[in-house]
Amino acid sequence: MSPVAVVTGAARGMGAATVDRLVASGWRVVAVDVCADDPVLDYSLSTRADLDALATRHGEAVHAMQGDVRSQDDMDGAVAAAVERFGGLDAAVAVAGVVAGGPPLWEVPTAQWDILFDVNVHGVRHLASAAVPVLLEAATPRQGRVVAVASAAGLLGLRQMSGYSSSKHAVIGLIKSLAADLAGTGITANAVCPGSTRGPILDASAAVYGLESAEAFASQQLIERLLMPDEPAALIAWLCSAEASGVTGAALAVDGGLTTS
Repeated sequence: MSPVAVVTGAARGMGAATVDRLVASGWRVVAVDVCADDPVLDYSLSTRADLDALATRHGEAVHAMQGDVRSQDDMDGAVAAAVERFGGLDAAVAVAGVVAGGPPLWEVPTAQWDILFDVNVHGVRHLASAAVPVLLEAATPRQGRVVAVASAAGLLGLRQMSGYSSSKHAVIGLIKSLAADLAGTGITANAVCPGSTRGPILDASAAVYGLESAEAFASQQLIERLLMPDEPAALIAWLCSAEASGVTGAALAVDGGLTTS
């Protein structure tokens, strides 16, 4: 039987690329996205049309759901949909994330700080809290997977991005602790730390620094170009596979060399 995943932040960018990768490898996917803007953020989030286009592209292999990672009920519902529609769950992939910045730490508005942690950190916790009990129901030997997208910012301290960087450090800590809690179960938990990757979040990051284009970030990476969403998605998909059974509690960089020095 084909394995089943829930992927959040699935409507566009890295999330959509992850769904594409998983489906190409024979997975069936519940693709979840909030598909709505938030007044705290100064850039547009994905739309229902984006999510529907992803589902149309993959037909019966993808079940699209509108849901907010800030809601435990929504994440419970996504996992329940995986079980009801596809017969089980093998991987939970937390891609959903937002970016904001500008002021130094002592001037960051509470609303900005809160949305970064609510989506980037609590969103991962909500998905894991919904998924892990179901993954533990599998017969041994288990091969369940939890994968969360952190960031190169979770390995660095970034000027004007204290809230975002802090939230991504927290994702790494959450995943390492989850991996420890899952010791001996056969279920792994890992974080992926992308560098500067083309997409709306990178465009929003460029705006924080007053850059005309996100292309300016390319020079910070040893590969001297921006990553494409499919590149971190390839690592995410591999971490979901049986071949990655020996990897857990890791924070793996796919950052074009950004964090090398």
